[in-house]
Amino acid sequence: MSISSRKQLNRRDFIKAITAGVGGLIGALVGIPSVAYLLSPATQAQMEEDALIPLGQLENYPIGIPTRFEFTRTKVNGWERTATNYGLYVVRRNESEVRVFSDICTHLGCRVTWHPDQGHYISPCHDGHFDVLGNVVSGPPPRPLDEFVTKIDNGNLLATLPPFRRNG
Repeated sequence: MSISSRKQLNRRDFIKAITAGVGGLIGALVGIPSVAYLLSPATQAQMEEDALIPLGQLENYPIGIPTRFEFTRTKVNGWERTATNYGLYVVRRNESEVRVFSDICTHLGCRVTWHPDQGHYISPCHDGHFDVLGNVVSGPPPRPLDEFVTKIDNGNLLATLPPFRRNG
């Protein structure tokens, strides 16, 4: 066998090489975008936790009466989508002073409700009582209700997430 015959590519090896090359090219054209699509949610940066939540016109909240407001925030973390329901009470003290309290009891995390006949927020878990400004009146809660930082912009009330922890 001569040297020239050893270096020649026979038909079978040529077809194998072409098939492998075309298959590899097709695999790369389909595979690279597919892998990028599957991994992209994990590489996206998360939005900041602090957010301004519009609570509506200030005039919608009567002076001296805690008014309940509810909203839902959706957070996407990679492939996981989490919806969190928030409840809060808006207490308008006068024309310019507004305080917004969380409806989560600081004892076990139950939802408190305003009872106008008693003038207290009451937690159903262990009968924790809070006054109109969220301070502990009786029961086991270790500290006052958490409070949201508020801002009034052109007559619109805005609250900042998350609420801050008040110490008793």
